[in-house]
Amino acid sequence: MKRSISLKAILAAITMSLITGCVERETVVEAPTPPPPQIEVIPVAPNPTYVWIGGNWEWRGGWVWVGGRWGHRPYPGATWVHGHWARHGHARVWISAGWR
Repeated sequence: MKRSISLKAILAAITMSLITGCVERETVVEAPTPPPPQIEVIPVAPNPTYVWIGGNWEWRGGWVWVGGRWGHRPYPGATWVHGHWARHGHARVWISAGWR
Protein backbone atom coordinates (compact mmCIF):
# COMPACT_ATOMS: atom_id res chain seq x y z
CA MET A 1 0.00 0.00 0.00
CA LYS A 2 2.75 2.48 0.98
CA ARG A 3 4.72 1.46 -2.09
CA SER A 4 1.86 2.38 -4.47
CA ILE A 5 1.43 5.78 -2.78
CA SER A 6 5.13 6.61 -3.10
CA LEU A 7 5.12 5.41 -6.73
CA LYS A 8 2.16 7.71 -7.43
CA ALA A 9 3.98 10.59 -5.73
CA ILE A 10 7.10 9.98 -7.83
CA LEU A 11 5.06 9.79 -11.06
CA ALA A 12 3.22 12.99 -10.10
CA ALA A 13 6.54 14.77 -9.42
CA ILE A 14 7.98 13.65 -12.77
CA THR A 15 4.83 14.70 -14.60
CA MET A 16 4.86 18.15 -12.96
CA SER A 17 8.52 18.69 -13.81
CA LEU A 18 7.84 17.81 -17.45
CA ILE A 19 4.79 20.07 -17.63
CA THR A 20 6.52 23.06 -16.04
CA GLY A 21 9.53 22.57 -18.31
CA CYS A 22 7.43 23.09 -21.43
CA VAL A 23 7.85 26.47 -23.07
CA GLU A 24 5.19 27.97 -25.24
CA ARG A 25 6.54 29.43 -28.47
CA GLU A 26 6.09 33.15 -28.84
CA THR A 27 4.50 34.28 -32.09
CA VAL A 28 5.73 37.62 -33.36
CA VAL A 29 3.13 39.51 -35.35
CA GLU A 30 4.51 42.30 -37.48
CA ALA A 31 2.68 45.59 -37.49
CA PRO A 32 1.57 46.84 -40.88
CA THR A 33 3.54 49.63 -42.54
CA PRO A 34 2.73 53.01 -40.95
CA PRO A 35 0.69 55.56 -42.90
CA PRO A 36 2.55 58.43 -44.59
CA PRO A 37 3.69 61.22 -42.24
CA GLN A 38 1.18 63.95 -41.52
CA ILE A 39 1.93 67.49 -42.62
CA GLU A 40 2.77 69.70 -39.67
CA VAL A 41 2.91 73.46 -39.34
CA ILE A 42 6.05 74.23 -37.34
CA PRO A 43 5.45 77.05 -34.87
CA VAL A 44 8.11 79.61 -33.97
CA ALA A 45 10.81 78.23 -31.64
CA PRO A 46 10.55 79.31 -27.98
CA ASN A 47 14.23 80.33 -28.19
CA PRO A 48 17.30 79.54 -30.36
CA THR A 49 18.46 76.64 -28.16
CA TYR A 50 15.42 74.49 -29.07
CA VAL A 51 15.32 72.04 -31.99
CA TRP A 52 12.22 70.81 -33.83
CA ILE A 53 11.37 67.16 -33.18
CA GLY A 54 9.13 66.17 -36.07
CA GLY A 55 5.95 64.16 -35.53
CA ASN A 56 5.97 60.44 -36.19
CA TRP A 57 3.83 57.31 -36.13
CA GLU A 58 4.19 54.99 -33.10
CA TRP A 59 2.89 51.43 -32.87
CA ARG A 60 0.61 51.01 -29.84
CA GLY A 61 -1.45 48.06 -30.99
CA GLY A 62 -2.36 50.33 -33.91
CA TRP A 63 -0.61 53.30 -35.51
CA VAL A 64 -0.96 56.51 -33.47
CA TRP A 65 0.32 59.88 -34.67
CA VAL A 66 2.53 61.68 -32.13
CA GLY A 67 2.70 65.33 -33.12
CA GLY A 68 5.94 67.30 -33.44
CA ARG A 69 7.28 69.51 -30.68
CA TRP A 70 10.15 71.77 -29.71
CA GLY A 71 12.76 70.27 -27.38
CA HIS A 72 16.37 70.33 -26.25
CA ARG A 73 19.10 67.95 -27.37
CA PRO A 74 19.94 65.60 -24.49
CA TYR A 75 23.67 66.00 -25.30
CA PRO A 76 25.74 67.93 -27.89
CA GLY A 77 25.56 66.35 -31.34
CA ALA A 78 22.45 64.27 -30.60
CA THR A 79 20.26 63.66 -33.64
CA TRP A 80 16.53 62.89 -33.66
CA VAL A 81 15.80 59.73 -35.66
CA HIS A 82 12.24 58.95 -36.77
CA GLY A 83 10.71 55.53 -36.14
CA HIS A 84 11.64 52.96 -38.78
CA TRP A 85 11.77 49.26 -39.62
CA ALA A 86 15.08 47.44 -39.12
CA ARG A 87 16.35 43.86 -39.37
CA HIS A 88 16.96 41.98 -36.12
CA GLY A 89 18.20 38.50 -36.95
CA HIS A 90 15.61 37.00 -39.30
CA ALA A 91 12.82 39.34 -38.21
CA ARG A 92 11.87 42.91 -38.98
CA VAL A 93 11.31 45.05 -35.90
CA TRP A 94 9.97 48.57 -35.43
CA ILE A 95 12.52 50.94 -33.88
CA SER A 96 10.73 53.80 -32.13
CA ALA A 97 11.75 57.39 -32.74
CA GLY A 98 14.29 58.87 -30.36
CA TRP A 99 17.60 60.66 -29.82
CA ARG A 100 20.72 58.89 -31.07
